[in-house]
Amino acid sequence: MRRDPIELEIFKNLYHSIAEEMGAALRRTAFSANIKERRDYSCAIFDGAGEVIAMGDHMPVHLGSMPRSVKAAIDAGEMAPGDVVMLNDPFRGGTHLPDITLVAPVYVKHGGALNGTRKGPTRRKGAGLPDFYVAARAHHADVGGTYAGSMGPCREIYQEGFRIPPVKIMRTGVMERDLLALLLNNVRTPEEREGDLGAQIAACHTGAERLREICLRYGVSRSKMAADGLLEYSEELMRAFLQRVPPGTYRAQDFLDNDGVSDRPVKVAVKVSVWGQVRARGERIRRDPARTARKPVVTKPMVTVDFTGSDPQVAGSVNAVEAITYSACFYVFRCLLADDVPATAGLMRPIQVIAPEGTIVNARPPAAVAGGNVETSQRIVDVLLRALSQAIPDRIPVAASGTMNNLTIGGFDLRAGDPRIGNPFTYYETIAGGMGARPTKPGISGVHTHMTNSLNTPAEALEYSYPLRVRRYLLRADSGGPGKHPGGDGIIREIEVLTDCEVTLLSERRTRPPWGLHGGGDGASGKTTVIRNNGSVEIMPGKFSTRLQSGERIRIESPGGGGWGRVNETDEA
Repeated sequence: MRRDPIELEIFKNLYHSIAEEMGAALRRTAFSANIKERRDYSCAIFDGAGEVIAMGDHMPVHLGSMPRSVKAAIDAGEMAPGDVVMLNDPFRGGTHLPDITLVAPVYVKHGGALNGTRKGPTRRKGAGLPDFYVAARAHHADVGGTYAGSMGPCREIYQEGFRIPPVKIMRTGVMERDLLALLLNNVRTPEEREGDLGAQIAACHTGAERLREICLRYGVSRSKMAADGLLEYSEELMRAFLQRVPPGTYRAQDFLDNDGVSDRPVKVAVKVSVWGQVRARGERIRRDPARTARKPVVTKPMVTVDFTGSDPQVAGSVNAVEAITYSACFYVFRCLLADDVPATAGLMRPIQVIAPEGTIVNARPPAAVAGGNVETSQRIVDVLLRALSQAIPDRIPVAASGTMNNLTIGGFDLRAGDPRIGNPFTYYETIAGGMGARPTKPGISGVHTHMTNSLNTPAEALEYSYPLRVRRYLLRADSGGPGKHPGGDGIIREIEVLTDCEVTLLSERRTRPPWGLHGGGDGASGKTTVIRNNGSVEIMPGKFSTRLQSGERIRIESPGGGGWGRVNETDEA
């Protein structure tokens, strides 16, 4: 059936608006500053087969990997109307343990509350398979484990926190209180965790209701056909773009500073093969427009992204699971297209990703993975961009800061006169750096880049919510790499603790600075110092955990982005 381009555009925006409204509901109702202020969450809409058809403008590291969580939830068993599946297991569709994902089925003709405010259906009879799925993922500021904030330099996943396989947190609209109690008894801040989980349930409820409204207005069959059309349209646009990329094989490698256990650098290597008029062949299953059957359709990958040659998985926590590697590839190739291209599963149909099992880009259990989600994902993006800069140099930016500077602080709030006195707290934040320069303009200073799309925690919100004080917060002058187009500057963020605390940092680009391109200079490496009460200043490694006494400070100076082109290069050159 020939697609109506106007109708396709309408449905593209309808589905996208639902994902965005889900995010707004999550943000408004969440308890933690990490979600309310930093917006460390993501929401997406999936069709009845679990393929993503719309994403909110949220966190790339979440969004590209979320389909694996939805698939894991579907594979775990039947979901009735009103059910909600919860999971965070990195080896079953998750990313790292703080990222808890909720997945809910949407039955257009068999509704059911997700929030427990009214009685859900007893059990579906003849409801068939779900018409859609909705999913909401949020980074919880603590899920137990050795270190406050659950983001420490661990050596195995059992130290990193509470690991959740796909389990039902709600059944037919009713909360599973025993399961919730099990989770809340294994975290440091149970009230905040319960509040954030409730916000995720509200987000899923919002998405389900909006999908039902669309189907009521346009019809179920028409809405599903539009979803199929968006998948195929996205695939066609990606194929059209890849046809313009020069055929060839492009290789690159980059390194993590270390794994937090030894000082040995960790290699991430990639070979990007662009086939042009396609040579490779494969098969996948595509639904017919009526969704009544499945038929095999021969498809031809146009690009192979092969991470063979990357180092084996390591003892520290920078191991990435396969979902993270896939997510980074999704992000890079999505960024090469126009902004109005639908962000659906169709984008990756022409692209094959090879991530050898047991390596830093596809770790096996019981590997520690907390840093893989946040740090190795950034390095995978860097190495992909470096390879693609050989093929399409006029489209590729220079290396950005290359780290999320994951800072966690935990302890007990002992501020005199505060009603929260004696309560445990966990603070988590990623700290921005410099964007790499682009072929036509400089990089941006003090911004979150690539796999993180979060904001900072405003000083006012941080000081209100936690026994912490922001002492310095400014751009780090001259930290961007020099060049015809200079890289963006990093920032300096200095925080004083007002009670005895455990402070943990997972960061990168401390020994290997962000690289420049085409004669541009490297950005400045990052630096972390601890200022003790006796006046001593300790220079800290990129990955550490330490105790700070009340009044002591941690200062993080984030890396700048690399520069593009030689400084004396003219526009004509």
